Amino acid sequence: MPSLLEARNLTVAYGGIKAVKDASFEINEGELVCFIGANGAGKSSLLKALCGMAPATHGAVHFQNQSITHLPAHEIVRRGIALVPEGRGIFSRMTVKENLEMGAYARNDPSINEDMGKSFALFPRLKERLRQQAGTLSGGEQQMLAIARALMGRPKLLLLDEPSMGLAPLMVQKIFETIRDVSKAGMTILLVEQNAKLALEVSQRGYVMESGEITLTDYAVALAANPEVRRAYLGE
Repeated sequence: MPSLLEARNLTVAYGGIKAVKDASFEINEGELVCFIGANGAGKSSLLKALCGMAPATHGAVHFQNQSITHLPAHEIVRRGIALVPEGRGIFSRMTVKENLEMGAYARNDPSINEDMGKSFALFPRLKERLRQQAGTLSGGEQQMLAIARALMGRPKLLLLDEPSMGLAPLMVQKIFETIRDVSKAGMTILLVEQNAKLALEVSQRGYVMESGEITLTDYAVALAANPEVRRAYLGE
């Protein structure tokens, strides 16, 4: 598979503290790849660097063989990378419909309504709440909306930051079933998730992060069977 995104020696620092240290990895077209690790391992900072929200202090990121290392966030969105942020980041005072329309703000084509229909096929509950203020939705519904909003931009790469956070177990299962379905439909996905068991179950490959560094990478099945990973992240 051709490489869609490639990072080499990526470093992200906040003041004198390095949140990501010389991280090198790649995501191939059509893959679902996960990053697992403890809270504070640098996973979210890595995603922010990829989408221009946290400038890299060292290293390079290439997307579709073009450097995006120092591009502003809005330009990276236009190139085809969409982030579903930790905590969902919905526009709480806007309706569900308005949130979805915001996801397509960079587009100017006749297929926006068609894609909104696809969002409702993916998440029927959003159609039922189309005119409802997004802030009044349940946590699970807000996560559905955040994913649907990102997909409205027709991204080539979808970044998911802790999609299970704060959700009830049944809703977590629903969200991960949807992630699997979106992946099967051909979307390339980079998933950051503290629930290592679920992340490895849906992914083809995975990376383990510790204290800002990538310490291990392998096929997801192999990582799930690795004694060190099982002991540190799977509670075994």
